[in-house]
Amino acid sequence: MTVNRDQETGERTESLTTPRVRWDTVQLKSYYANVCNVTTTREEVVLNFGINHTWERSQQEVEIQLTNRIILSPFTAKRLMVLLSSLINEYESRYGEIKLDITSEGSTVTQ
Repeated sequence: MTVNRDQETGERTESLTTPRVRWDTVQLKSYYANVCNVTTTREEVVLNFGINHTWERSQQEVEIQLTNRIILSPFTAKRLMVLLSSLINEYESRYGEIKLDITSEGSTVTQ
């Protein structure tokens, strides 16, 4: 936000300016995940990402290798939700609906 003074009246005026963002990708690393688990407290939202190497659906136990954890404030998590919702809506308008099979046990979601 920029605060200026009107030259004639001397009153403060505020103008919202959007800063130019420069993305620094020097230390950027890419990871693949086919599993995401989310937990939350009052102060934070925790996203755990990992890989399920199990190909047999009939197994009694599945081991997930967790590889990355991202901790967000609830405000940042909500902004992420809005961005992802917009992205998924755009994707589905181009390529069709993404159908999910949501199981009743736990919070497991599969495609």
